Amino acid sequence: MGKGAARWEVLPDCVNCGSQRPALSPQKQGGAAPQVPPELGQRSLGREWVKLSRIFRLLICVVGVSPLGLYGGQPRTVIVFNDDGGWCWFQGERALVSDGTLVIGSVAAGVHDPARRGNIEVVAYDLSSGRKRLSVLHPRLSDGQGSQYDDHNAPAFLVRPDGRILAVYSKHGLENRFYYRISAEPGNPAMWQAERTFIPTASSRITYSNLVWLAAENSSKGRIYDFFRGLDGRNKPSYAWSDDSGETWMTGGVFIDVPSSFPHRPYVKYASNGVDVVHMFYTDGHPNEFKGNSNYHIYYKGGMLYKSDGSPICGLKQGLRTPEQGTRIFAGDAADIAWTSDIRLDRAGRPYVAYSVRKVPVGASPNSAGNDHRYHYARWSGKQWVDREIAYAGSCLYSSELDYTGNITLDPGDPDTVYISTNVEPKSGAPLLSRADGKRHYEIFRGTTTDGGASWSWTAITMDSSADNLRPIVPDGSGDNTVLLWLRGAYRAYTDYNLAVVGVISRRQEAATPRGR
Repeated sequence: MGKGAARWEVLPDCVNCGSQRPALSPQKQGGAAPQVPPELGQRSLGREWVKLSRIFRLLICVVGVSPLGLYGGQPRTVIVFNDDGGWCWFQGERALVSDGTLVIGSVAAGVHDPARRGNIEVVAYDLSSGRKRLSVLHPRLSDGQGSQYDDHNAPAFLVRPDGRILAVYSKHGLENRFYYRISAEPGNPAMWQAERTFIPTASSRITYSNLVWLAAENSSKGRIYDFFRGLDGRNKPSYAWSDDSGETWMTGGVFIDVPSSFPHRPYVKYASNGVDVVHMFYTDGHPNEFKGNSNYHIYYKGGMLYKSDGSPICGLKQGLRTPEQGTRIFAGDAADIAWTSDIRLDRAGRPYVAYSVRKVPVGASPNSAGNDHRYHYARWSGKQWVDREIAYAGSCLYSSELDYTGNITLDPGDPDTVYISTNVEPKSGAPLLSRADGKRHYEIFRGTTTDGGASWSWTAITMDSSADNLRPIVPDGSGDNTVLLWLRGAYRAYTDYNLAVVGVISRRQEAATPRGR
């Protein structure tokens, strides 16, 4: 092909395709022939399309609606951003949009290329052209315990005031340092400066970086916080800070402690206004260790920690003595075990949160009950938390982590929209059986509310899948677009998965007007 000629490539599949063929996308690369989607194997695309179109026409005649109306919304093409990647949900931000470029971090399992196993990777995707570039922040960051990769090692990102991106990552509590790199120039997250490390203390064991920029701090010159876990090996929420946009770092302290009689570990999600406030949404501990796990909220401002209503608790340096000093959102017990999922701020700066609750039947052991989870949504009204159960979340991903759900995420641009992964019908809890293979799979749904969360409508984003669709996220900074990302494939453990990072991109008005079930 001549210089600049486009190679047309069949994208992997499409969501709610209806009676349309899979979309084609021009890629100004190479000269390979179009690829047949893997779902069709080596069979003839033409023959299969005839079969599928007949099935769709028959279905239309039976139910009396168009294919686009079966689950609502418009046809969307699923984009494969990275064919090998996983993430945990306690780093932030795992993905963001900066200057028209979508930046996504993940940990490769090496399922297609063993040389990638354990790589900490970044995909930069241009929202205008569709071009993408993959960079390796750190090759083969192994957990050193028999596995050569761990999704807890995924990077966190922050856009610096100069437009360059800071990436921070670490092993899963096995080292006393975090690693960090800064993009080489603004608007180009595919090129990175050399890797550096920071050791808060020699005894630290670090995981879960969360990066926050507060413009009003440091005499209004701005300060970056890295909220992580593991200062001094204590396995507690901790922090470090930087007054030079992440070039150098200072050690902070532990800001949520627990009684020494039971050294459990609170799990925290963060949201900030980018100026002077950081909100923290956290638990008593890990739900496998702390039966009756509850959820709480505090916020940080001007060196102090406050309850939701603005009542001061203590200084950040002093930290909470116990999780219970914060404002309780959900009171867990032996039959209802909570875990945090997401937190965002509305236009008034008020927090709204999402989380899961594992239901333990009467007489059952909390150590074996993992088949019934529920998703909750709560908003701060200015006076109180209004908390509601909004959907069935289905069963746990695997038996040794009973509280691992497909997960729920919030839309940072729309408090009235959530996205969930579940292997049951959101409203009824009935199992989802795929017509593709007759098995239960986790599917992605969009939920919308028009009454502050009292009632919800649900629209399927994926349906009849032959693989699981897990851990959705909506990156911040998308503007008029809604970028929805998730992991598609098989998840057996956080050190054993075969996943691709995929997603859909739509105009925000389209995403906000589903035809729900």
